[in-house]
Amino acid sequence: MARRRGSKRISLIGNLILLVFALAGLWTIGLFKFAEAIPGTVEDRSTRTDAIAVLTGDSGRLDEGLELLSEGLAGRLFVSGVHKGNDVRNLLDHSKRRPTDLQSRIVIGNAINTIGNADETAAWSHRENVTSLRLVTGAYHMPRSLLEFTHAIPEVSLIPHPVFPERVKLENWWTYPGTAALIATEFNKFLLAWIRHGVEFLLLGKRPRNRLSQRRKSSTDQAAN
Repeated sequence: MARRRGSKRISLIGNLILLVFALAGLWTIGLFKFAEAIPGTVEDRSTRTDAIAVLTGDSGRLDEGLELLSEGLAGRLFVSGVHKGNDVRNLLDHSKRRPTDLQSRIVIGNAINTIGNADETAAWSHRENVTSLRLVTGAYHMPRSLLEFTHAIPEVSLIPHPVFPERVKLENWWTYPGTAALIATEFNKFLLAWIRHGVEFLLLGKRPRNRLSQRRKSSTDQAAN
């Protein structure tokens, strides 16, 4: 009897080990697929949109957004994720831009994560009747940003506009420990976001619109009553 219980325990442990290896293998395959999906170039730099959204973070994002605004690729710029206490003039001074040129066309938000970026950009887009948006963020951050923004503002046409920080080496990324760790972390965050949206889909029975749209609908219903 004891021998039978021991055999079952060994079998269970063996199955768990196999499961761990299988999950690790799937995660590794997914990681490389995710890395392949990271854009290596800006595919569309000429299409004009209603607005530009810059998600703050790596150096170069804001400068790229301001350059695109100066070139006339959009009439307005929304900068999401600005530290509280900063204003548009401070951002322009930091970027060595003349405030009188662009200040009136820039709005800032104070989100602290990618979900917040999508939500506050959605709120601003609805207020401003934005139907097309050029999304500026780091190339490695673009897949997750597009996932969140597609769910937050499905009615808005998005054009991805990645920037490429020098510290992130996308070619042969697995040979650079810093870049490999960054991409692995971003992949895990992408998985969690994908699972979260999947759970929402299952619970609601349909693809959810953004939380802002739900709040706006609720407010409209209350006003009608």
